Amino acid sequence: MTKPEGPDAIVAAAATAHRVWSRVARATRADGLAAVADALDAAADELIEVARAETHLAEARLRGELARTTFQLRLFGDVLRDGGYLDVRVDHADPDWGMGPRPDLRRTSQAVGPVIVYAASNFPFAFSVAGGDTASALAAGASVIVKAHAGHPELSRRTARVVVDALRGAGAPEGVFALVEGREDGIRILRDPRVKAGSFTGSIPGGRALFDIAVSRPDPIPFFGELGSVNPVFVTEAAARTRGADIARDAMASVTLGSGQFCTKPGVLLVPEGSAIVESLRGAPLPEGQRMLNDRIHDGYVGALQDLRSHDAVEVIAEGDDPLGPAPSPTVLLTTLEALTAHRDELFQECFGPTVLVATYRAETDLVGFARGIEGQLTATIAGEEDDEIVPALVDELREKAGRLLWNQWPTGVSVTFAQQHGGPYPATTAPGATSVGTAAIARFLRPVAFQGFPQALLPDEVAENPGAALVRRVDGAVELRD
Repeated sequence: MTKPEGPDAIVAAAATAHRVWSRVARATRADGLAAVADALDAAADELIEVARAETHLAEARLRGELARTTFQLRLFGDVLRDGGYLDVRVDHADPDWGMGPRPDLRRTSQAVGPVIVYAASNFPFAFSVAGGDTASALAAGASVIVKAHAGHPELSRRTARVVVDALRGAGAPEGVFALVEGREDGIRILRDPRVKAGSFTGSIPGGRALFDIAVSRPDPIPFFGELGSVNPVFVTEAAARTRGADIARDAMASVTLGSGQFCTKPGVLLVPEGSAIVESLRGAPLPEGQRMLNDRIHDGYVGALQDLRSHDAVEVIAEGDDPLGPAPSPTVLLTTLEALTAHRDELFQECFGPTVLVATYRAETDLVGFARGIEGQLTATIAGEEDDEIVPALVDELREKAGRLLWNQWPTGVSVTFAQQHGGPYPATTAPGATSVGTAAIARFLRPVAFQGFPQALLPDEVAENPGAALVRRVDGAVELRD
């Protein structure tokens, strides 16, 4: 997999590779993903050393993240071997079908084509060059062009080298994976008609700009952008009364994890007026500050924090020694639900760093009204008791606003599982029907295709009468497991 010169050549190679990669046996693609995972594990020491230098993240955090990255790759291999992701449906010809004679129809899924993945800064492994978007797209059968994040360029190059070598060794076609750097090349590739989808994790302005390009092309394409989220936490009166100190402690642990540089960090905590939670937070010991990922993120955080703390309706109730310094110490801010509602555009905003805004409410019923007025979120959390009268109405409202609802847990830490949903209504994402974490992420890079009346010899294996590989499919409406 030699690197082609220039974005046009890279896209041309990706388009050619897609035709080969998307049509190889599922087990072959699974073996390719496993080879990448093995190679990343083997290069762990070298990659982590580079990552520490470029991101300021601790070694333990980076090793855990690399383990997550290789787990994702292997998990998608399992998905490929199972075959259920194809959603295969076979309808045999039926002259007595209820609406008239039915033709022979066989439906499967295939990769959309070459895709561009815009790497994130806050997860230099799991959401970057070999991260979840790359893994799910390669699993789907798409060729992948990754636009490297400027926050960790050398790590991106070295990771890409590992991926390219591993795929070559596994027999993957030339051009199935490539890395590009620079904003202009990234945009040029997104506009190329041979590219059929894009994915992004980052800020609302950056993601929205790319989304607008993707959908305004002469041939619009899907763009799966994860943009931003406040991730509110709603604490009921009963929960605050019975375990307020625990909630305060666990909230700060979640807020300060990774210096608050998680898209699922709880940014606003809604608690009863007079609750002991406020006093617990006011006097809570705060962890030391950590250096942030890069200067751009640090400057953005400091600016957002200064805007919040200078607002007339906001009070600083706890902060470390240097909340605006190069390694920002945590900050706890206080307002009221009334003020938060009146100044929603200014106060209910993502502050990407170790800060939380606590808002006190007078009436528990006001929580439902507030939830009704917020924009789309990745997560929404309820700290409550099962017999809280307000909870059913609150859940009913929040399911309209967030992609993942949590009950007495905290949103940081997004498990890579079969049932995970990491997405939500805009502005959390540009595609609320999709997830960027978990095995369902593969669906973003697939499109259905049906074959009507074809002879068996011309059909893809999974829709043939006797498929050669095991999979789950629906035949004449009934689920069938083909061994």
